[in-house]
Amino acid sequence: MPFTHLFLSHAYVVLFVWVFLEQVGVPVPSAPLLLTAGTLTATHRLSLLPVLLSVLCGSLVSDVSWYFLGKRYGTTVVRLLCRLSPERDTCVQRTGDYFGKHGAAALLVSKFLPALNTMAGAIAGQTGMDFRLFLLFDTGGVLLWALAFVVGGRFFGDLLKHNPHALAWFAHFAILLFLLLLLGFVASRIARRRRSLAEIRTDRLRPEELHAMLARKQPLYLVDLRHPLDYLPDPRTLPGAVVMTPDRLVELGDTIPRDRDVVLFCTCPNEETAVHMALTIRKMGVSRVRPLLGGFDGWKQRGYPLVPIPGSVPGAGAQLVGAAEVR
Repeated sequence: MPFTHLFLSHAYVVLFVWVFLEQVGVPVPSAPLLLTAGTLTATHRLSLLPVLLSVLCGSLVSDVSWYFLGKRYGTTVVRLLCRLSPERDTCVQRTGDYFGKHGAAALLVSKFLPALNTMAGAIAGQTGMDFRLFLLFDTGGVLLWALAFVVGGRFFGDLLKHNPHALAWFAHFAILLFLLLLLGFVASRIARRRRSLAEIRTDRLRPEELHAMLARKQPLYLVDLRHPLDYLPDPRTLPGAVVMTPDRLVELGDTIPRDRDVVLFCTCPNEETAVHMALTIRKMGVSRVRPLLGGFDGWKQRGYPLVPIPGSVPGAGAQLVGAAEVR
């Protein structure tokens, strides 16, 4: 196939660029490509050492760049990477805790952990890890990761050698098989995201439960995510709620308390905005977050207490920042 010959003639450059892009944060999984490259080393269409060097260089260029960016800009860079991370359920808090517990040794396994893969360099820089120590452990981690997949592919290629027809077929259709592997990885990530969304929808808080929690004066962080136009017919909100747009909630991610339940509500069908924002802030390490079933309308229909939104909608934003800091 023309694509196979094109790949083979530029394989090492493709490996370097592909791995670099994944480590920068582009959602292009490298594992299928490494498995394919490993299998092609068994056919002697590629050489094992240049494959490993291409992967190592592609990853180190990205990791070292993130290290110095993390050292210079700290939390800002880590939050950016968290938003780019393909893993939607874990991010800043869990990765930071992992580094705090294991130190530089975390770099040896970081490439195998989706939550740490891209972020490891930035977190190492943010925590002030010595650059030589970082480079040593990061190089070891990249080599372990590359060897695991490349040698795995090589083992598959060695098995194919027992069937010359199968080996020739693979060499001819290697790119097609790579694309199938890539689609499989993408499909698995989409499936994980859908499971996370389904979990959050199942975990929605009923208005009766929230009313009882407020009656018990249980510490809560309520966030009204409605669009400003939704306030016009009824400029009220739930008692103690802060009013902010989804973008503003992300900007204030560091002020969201981690020691209490966070309840999000809106007026959209099936609480879509609240559900997706719950998934978003879980990436920031906020694990105790639940959308309100039925949203603002469900609460209002039950006749539960409502309070006026303080000031005008635009002016409320400054008050909300202060409220978030107080909480």
